[in-house]
Amino acid sequence: MSTPVAFIIFNRPEPTARVFEAIRAAQPRQLFIIADGPRVGKVGEAERCAATRAAVAQVDWECEVHHNYSDANLGCRRRVSSGISWVFEHVEDAIILEDDCLPHPTFFAFCAEMLELYRHDQRVSSISGNNFQFGNQRTPYSYYFSRYTHIWGWATWRRAWAGFDPQLTLWPQVKASGVLKNLFAEPKLADFWGARFQSILEGRDTWDFQWQLHTWLQGGLNVLPNVNLVTNIGFGVDATHTHAINRLANIPLIALDFPLRHPPYLIRDALADQASDGIVYGYTHTPDRLRDKLRRLVG
Repeated sequence: MSTPVAFIIFNRPEPTARVFEAIRAAQPRQLFIIADGPRVGKVGEAERCAATRAAVAQVDWECEVHHNYSDANLGCRRRVSSGISWVFEHVEDAIILEDDCLPHPTFFAFCAEMLELYRHDQRVSSISGNNFQFGNQRTPYSYYFSRYTHIWGWATWRRAWAGFDPQLTLWPQVKASGVLKNLFAEPKLADFWGARFQSILEGRDTWDFQWQLHTWLQGGLNVLPNVNLVTNIGFGVDATHTHAINRLANIPLIALDFPLRHPPYLIRDALADQASDGIVYGYTHTPDRLRDKLRRLVG
């Protein structure tokens, strides 16, 4: 496979080894491995980090391997963002997997084809392997467009990542301007996301909310497959964020049929996004005015 793969690892050798086997099966010609260092005072973490790095040490296919390993712990925000920026110092596009994101074999071919098809289309920010619609087929085509990035197995280009700011320094200006209220028809949904962006300035150690806002400010859409191509196998007590097991854990993988059926338009699927608001992010939509009026009339 000619498309580069970036693999982000930390301190979990078992899921890392499973995802690495999927990468090995795809045999990318370029592999970028990004690793964070152990946290100070975490007993046994240095050993787990070492075991995790050992799990990806045997690249036994023809491949140019690059390592970006940190001795000190940078945290999720700095390690992931700096690692991806490092990848794009070397290549124009990449498939990106974290240590708990197990892909179906067709995920790689899907990303490679989408990266090529939309390479120069500034309207498209990323490609995801995630489908959180739980069997609701939103389109007769192989994929649809969403405002949500969904980063449990994804791909993007240097041109889309350019200007990414993990510190979210633009947020105070964006907040004051009311930009989110232009993006969302529902003011409470704008407030919902605003609170998440505000949490970044208050110290939340993540990078994915920043990436989400970055794509919105660029007016970007994201390609999502019509079946689920990547499953998160990392839910549990040793996870960084996904501690409590819920319906998003271990979603079954489904093969994507080829040749792909391409939609003849580039318009986001509002119904699919509305479903994701609740399923993925836990937001409950307020009823529209007509339904609210009907409820009042019937008592």
